[in-house]
Amino acid sequence: MPDFAILIYADESLHALEASEADLKENDQHARDLHESGAMSLAFALTPRASAVSIRHDTTTAGPFVHADQFVAGFYVIDAPDLNTAIAIARLNPAVRTSTGGVEVRPVHSGGITTND
Repeated sequence: MPDFAILIYADESLHALEASEADLKENDQHARDLHESGAMSLAFALTPRASAVSIRHDTTTAGPFVHADQFVAGFYVIDAPDLNTAIAIARLNPAVRTSTGGVEVRPVHSGGITTND
């Protein structure tokens, strides 16, 4: 089955070091639901953008690579039979219901590299 990356866009990541269980409750439940359904193969929440470091050619700067109102706050990969199914699953993400957030669905081209340690 094809893999689809779901990129979560928000005005800030909810996953600050001081985030409480209540702050993360809805997103964590969404992740549990996807995991239990067998659709999600991996997921990562990113820390707030203040912790980002950007590298361009020979310059390293503190902060995100692109300065925008919304940025990638996290992502997950799902297995779905087709793009329409992936879109239907992505619509369930809590970020879609906010006025400042949303998600992007992109087919995964390749990857999945593992190491033998």
